[in-house]
Amino acid sequence: MPQRVVVGIRRAGLALRLVLTSWSYPTMPWDFLLIFFLLAVVVPWRGWARLQRLLALPSVTSHDRVQLYLTSIAAQWAITIVILWRAFARGLSLAELGLRFTPLFELLAVGVGGAALFGVAHWFNLRRVGRSDNPAVERIRSLGARIFPKTNREVVLFAALSVTAGLCEEFLYRGFVFGALAHVHVPVGATLLISSVMFGLAHAYQGRGGMIATLLLGTVFGTARILYDSLVPVVLWHAAVDIVAGLAGRRYLIKIK
Repeated sequence: MPQRVVVGIRRAGLALRLVLTSWSYPTMPWDFLLIFFLLAVVVPWRGWARLQRLLALPSVTSHDRVQLYLTSIAAQWAITIVILWRAFARGLSLAELGLRFTPLFELLAVGVGGAALFGVAHWFNLRRVGRSDNPAVERIRSLGARIFPKTNREVVLFAALSVTAGLCEEFLYRGFVFGALAHVHVPVGATLLISSVMFGLAHAYQGRGGMIATLLLGTVFGTARILYDSLVPVVLWHAAVDIVAGLAGRRYLIKIK
């Protein structure tokens, strides 16, 4: 073998060792791995199973929807509190979790402005969907008839659920997931992809279209989390999207008797 080739192979081997050394991640703690399993597998399965039970009912009463909202709020806060506890126990800082509030005026301005834009866009999109004759829209109508609020009391509780989702889901997928992966030196691009896929899977009960749309929305939210190094804007955006879904959904997708 020519000497030049031997030298080239040795240099390539040295470069490969340097790359592997630079990519040697610390071990993920066992409780973090359990949390990732919970978010990537258990949460999507639970959402799908719960929806199947809901769709199997001949009708859904106001009491059923109120119970759905209240139990969802309680479950999200319980999961968030436990994961926050484990994150602090493992040494993750507030900054690593995206819990940064400065510069507050800029973060609030971006959050409120973005919430208005996302809200208006989502409202007109749901109005468009409501006027569509596409057969695929019937599944959305069937789901909406069971989960969208119909009474004023339900609207208030649905808004509370939307705010809870904005706070809790953003902490889970753009706070904890980002912080845990950054803690073991996963590249930011891979972290964005992983968190967005997990966020999409959590909404698998909405069907393939809904899951893909949520994945893309999660990518936008995750990019903003990276740019602003804070969860403040995306919490407001997320809550606005969910609130508009309830208000516009009850107006354009279902018939209120």
